[in-house]
Amino acid sequence: MTTQEQHGFAGLADGVDDDVFYEVAPVSGRRGQGSAVPATASEHADINFYTRKWIKPEDLNANGTLFGGSLLRWIDEEATIYTIVQLGNPRVVTKFISEINFVSSARQGDLVEMGLRATAFGRTSITMRARVRNMVTGASILTIERIVFVSLDESGEPAPHGFSEITYERDRFSPRGAAPTA
Repeated sequence: MTTQEQHGFAGLADGVDDDVFYEVAPVSGRRGQGSAVPATASEHADINFYTRKWIKPEDLNANGTLFGGSLLRWIDEEATIYTIVQLGNPRVVTKFISEINFVSSARQGDLVEMGLRATAFGRTSITMRARVRNMVTGASILTIERIVFVSLDESGEPAPHGFSEITYERDRFSPRGAAPTA
């Protein structure tokens, strides 16, 4: 094991450690503490991590850990941006968020990454999953298996978007308000 691996910095050069990810497992008798346990790489393999946050004092709850409401707000904002880019429409709304699994906590000074992946396209909707992890250790912080957004027209009604697959290009949403490309 390299010094980088021992200190949890493996893979930071390219932003992702492709071989090993970690989840936090409780350590008996020490509430809120954990030890890194290898998890499968597939948990994060197909997720694109777009946003990083630095946990500041105003993000903490009374326990000194990241307030779940702040994290959910960040995820909803990130998912909204992701949906706008994927559907090429600035008028989208959150319709549904499935079970939220808070796997471990984050503390002041931690760097966290939020990742999203589209899993299905409906006629007017897009479904995605979300993951949040500690950027340095790779420890999973939160998972959400289903977030559904709906595309709206100018009058606020559900509108077909015409897409059926993910794009990694930003040309679906034109910065000057031009029609999106299909």
